[in-house]
Amino acid sequence: MALLRTALSSLQDAAPATALKRLAALRLDRLPLPGHGATLDRWRALAAVGAHDLALAKLFEGHTDALAILHEAGVHGGADDALWATWCAEPPDARLALSPGSDGGMRLDGRKAWCSGARDVTHAVVSCWRPDGAAMLAAVDLRQAGVTVTDDGWNAVGMAASGSVDVRFDSVQARGLGGPGFYVERAGFWHGGAGVAACWFGAATRLAEALRKRVAGRGDPHRLAQLGGAAVALQGSAALMREAAARIDGSPQIKAMGDALSVRLSVEASAGVVLAAAGRALGAGPLCKDAALARLYADLPVFMRQSHAERDLEALGRLVSESDNESGAAPWTL
Repeated sequence: MALLRTALSSLQDAAPATALKRLAALRLDRLPLPGHGATLDRWRALAAVGAHDLALAKLFEGHTDALAILHEAGVHGGADDALWATWCAEPPDARLALSPGSDGGMRLDGRKAWCSGARDVTHAVVSCWRPDGAAMLAAVDLRQAGVTVTDDGWNAVGMAASGSVDVRFDSVQARGLGGPGFYVERAGFWHGGAGVAACWFGAATRLAEALRKRVAGRGDPHRLAQLGGAAVALQGSAALMREAAARIDGSPQIKAMGDALSVRLSVEASAGVVLAAAGRALGAGPLCKDAALARLYADLPVFMRQSHAERDLEALGRLVSESDNESGAAPWTL
């Protein structure tokens, strides 16, 4: 962590893609794999990058998630200078078809949406569909003819630096990963889903630190109350993340859907508390005159919309209601 923090401090003014390349060159992208005994260290690294810059965190998380997926699929990540992305959003109007090519290999065709870092990464893990309707994952080298990075698909101010645009594929050579359903059926799917929340958490702690520095020694009761509310919210999420990471490491092959949803929803809620508290306590000054805080305020709400809000709450509620816990204990039991 110390090396990562030092590297990040030297990248204050670097563009996200430049920073990702630098972190990869230093091999600081080789995070502990989830479920291998150091999941919390992995999340701490993602949180540190999230606290530094959320656009970089988006690229870094996608890159490190792709490396974890490739490991689970038993595939080497390629050259050391390869920069990976994970593009697995599935809007109904932007799906990729994976079909046999004339050379005996596999080919990708179609349009993929929400492709973060598309102009800068060299490879991607993508979700796609076989002709028989089976859901698949594929690894693709993006430096091929037939890959077209468009200017379409992003109009938001928040997370604009992540370069998330649509990419078109026209008979592009690819390699299938695992079998049908591999992406969502593997235990690592939910491990990765919780890792995204670590990025959100890191950004929220950056705001909380700005608030703490603002109120230190001033004795303003209202600002102190805002800081107290932010602290309680973040402490709750941090405790849940530590607990979830320990459970994942203890049972890495068990589907961690409940833990991942709980972590994501908890961090989304606590980050919302921090955004509100910091905004009310800090006022307009830092949000208008501090470029990093202003960017974070624009980025974090957009990034957190990877959460599915009430849909995730419903899914978690269904898990809780239908679970057959051998101990008979509810998830909130002390």
